[in-house]
Amino acid sequence: MKRILHLLLTFLCLAHTAAGQNQEENGPTTAPAAKPVKVALVLSGGGAKGMAHIGVLKVLERAGIPIDIITGTSMGSIIGGMYSCGHHAHELDSVVRAQDWSFVLSDREDLSHQSLREREKQNTYAYASGLTFSKKRSGEGGGIILGKNIAALFDAYTTPYNDSIDFNTLPIPFACVATDVVDYSEKVYHSGVLSHAMRASMSIPAAFAPVRVDSMVLVDGGLVNNFPTDVAKEMGADYIIGVDVQSELKKASELNSTSSILLQVIDHNCKRKYEENLKMTDLYIRVNTKGYSSASFSANAVDTLIRRGEEAAMKHWDEIIALRDRLGIAPPDTTSQPTKYTPPLTNTRYAIRELEFKNMTKSDESYIRKKFRLNRGDSIDMDRADIIATAIRQDTYYRSARFRIQPHADNGSAKVSFTAGPRRGKRLNIGVRFDNEEAVAMQANAEVPFYTKVPMDMELTVRLGKRLMARADWSIHPLSFFRPTLSYIFRNNDIDFYDYGRKAYSMSYNQHTVKLTLFNFNMLNFNVSIGANWDYYDYHSMLIDREPEHIADSATEDKGMISYEGKVWYDSEDDWHFPTRGARFLAKYAYHTDNFLTLDGKVGIRELGAMWRMTFPLSHKFFIQPMLYGRLVFTDDVPFVLSNVMGGEWHGHYFEQQLPFAGVGHLQLAWDKMLAAQLQAQYKPTNNHVILMRLGVGQDAQDLEDILKSKTMIGGSLSYYFKTMFGPMGGSIGYSNLTKKFYYYINLGFVF
Repeated sequence: MKRILHLLLTFLCLAHTAAGQNQEENGPTTAPAAKPVKVALVLSGGGAKGMAHIGVLKVLERAGIPIDIITGTSMGSIIGGMYSCGHHAHELDSVVRAQDWSFVLSDREDLSHQSLREREKQNTYAYASGLTFSKKRSGEGGGIILGKNIAALFDAYTTPYNDSIDFNTLPIPFACVATDVVDYSEKVYHSGVLSHAMRASMSIPAAFAPVRVDSMVLVDGGLVNNFPTDVAKEMGADYIIGVDVQSELKKASELNSTSSILLQVIDHNCKRKYEENLKMTDLYIRVNTKGYSSASFSANAVDTLIRRGEEAAMKHWDEIIALRDRLGIAPPDTTSQPTKYTPPLTNTRYAIRELEFKNMTKSDESYIRKKFRLNRGDSIDMDRADIIATAIRQDTYYRSARFRIQPHADNGSAKVSFTAGPRRGKRLNIGVRFDNEEAVAMQANAEVPFYTKVPMDMELTVRLGKRLMARADWSIHPLSFFRPTLSYIFRNNDIDFYDYGRKAYSMSYNQHTVKLTLFNFNMLNFNVSIGANWDYYDYHSMLIDREPEHIADSATEDKGMISYEGKVWYDSEDDWHFPTRGARFLAKYAYHTDNFLTLDGKVGIRELGAMWRMTFPLSHKFFIQPMLYGRLVFTDDVPFVLSNVMGGEWHGHYFEQQLPFAGVGHLQLAWDKMLAAQLQAQYKPTNNHVILMRLGVGQDAQDLEDILKSKTMIGGSLSYYFKTMFGPMGGSIGYSNLTKKFYYYINLGFVF
């Protein structure tokens, strides 16, 4: 036994000696490589205050800090999600500054992708809501805003990662947090459709409709985890940079309004897990957001918040540089200029390799395919896809429609998908306005779609006020952008007319109109319509001053007319009331008879009207807008209801043939031939404040050859308006040599 132990010890000694000799021959052994440090960026929620995250990202990029993991909640998920796709800080800066946030945070349609008829409606009514008479509810409810515009923004800026993916495969691994209000639990998104995850994470309860996934109803993640450092830790973070844009809780003296109390409740909820998550943060950057709220999306607020984010990060510059040294990273090259940012897909056209429609009937799909001539191999880009999505909502009556362009590896073709939401159903639009001419007025419009093979709809419109109106329109939507319409319109008008600044007539009458528009071609900014009208005028009373010529011209009798008219309408302006670019052109020709051919046995009344205006920017705040317009009526004796009238701020406001004129407030009678020009200077100190200065000149006469012989009419006005969701609020003062007196005008709300 001893001999065996002796031999074993001898063998171990020899083995140890051999190992030592081998180590001397091969050099010393190398220690295991150190595990690379993973740096995570955690971005808190905070609504518009989250714009400050971009400023922090700018500083981190300036220092050359690599980000290996991003987690975020609410606005932190939006900025973090787009950054994880590869968009750098200067790109995100360009993106958020370029948005019209009042549009993005609404369900309004993009005006550039609507027919002129739909644009007009959108700028007439302040409130729109679905009408339902059944107990069955849509799966998209639960919030004032469905969020279709912000969802489209997310789809655009998370391209090409629009499919269901593992978020760890993004250029920077990403995760975000939402709240399942069914059991008030935390839902952490590590996979799925990135834009859907971002949309769920920022769904502020009641404001935005929740995102529904299986049995979950997902809202803003800030309610359960507004500073998700724990999520970053679980993803393998070694060093966490946390950016906090949450507001401090208010004191009792500050809680003196409904909104402040509601926000305080939300802020308290956002503190869940906050203290424990804060302890996991290695570098904590708190941004001063005092003076701004979750809804501060104005251009000035966005600019200030981004700057404050930079300032907050720069206070930690030494710690950031120490982290860079710890990571062993060389300082970045600061001499290179960032590449110019181009929005994804906007200018890229793809051949359609695959085309699919989801949640749409076969007849609706066939209608859209034929209308836009969609076939395999045709080209498509983001703008055209957006136009098609708009048509799905407008023409085939779906509440929402989204598209997805998924480029294939060959980079020349793509799979294109259109996904529709629930049927839109009946819709109610309501507008309320006030002006000092007719006090309060209200107009309501109900849309009733018919889900037929060829889409059809009926609209009912009622106007209450000094000018009563009821209207019914039945329209059919055949292919190729046509929309023939049959309409009945009843009007009860009680209107005052002035002559040289003095009230001359006060007229009350009913007008019945049956209108058949056979040719109604709509294509984005362009509309051509041709049709026929039957009008019957039922006069109630006519009050006249004592002027002999007014008494002589006041003869009226009930009369029916059959008219033919054609209109051409072009409008590329970017704003209905206060455009900063684009042009508007309108031309109309009408022929009025009482027996289809003549009027009182003579040639019928011929009417020709036109208006053209164009906007030229002189700076980003100052614009000039020249306008030429006029109306010519050819006949020996013009009926009162077809006479030229001028005055006011807008075309056709109180009277169908009303021509605006700077410095004239009330409706002024004009001769049969009138031509005018206006130069408007528009100054916008901010996006919502508008100051207007107008100078108008005009000529009118009984006969065209005498129009330059008459006295030139000159007028001017100064206006201020504030743009709101309910329409323009403001007023004007003006003076003209026609009325020889100052006038003032106050308008609150959209014009109808």
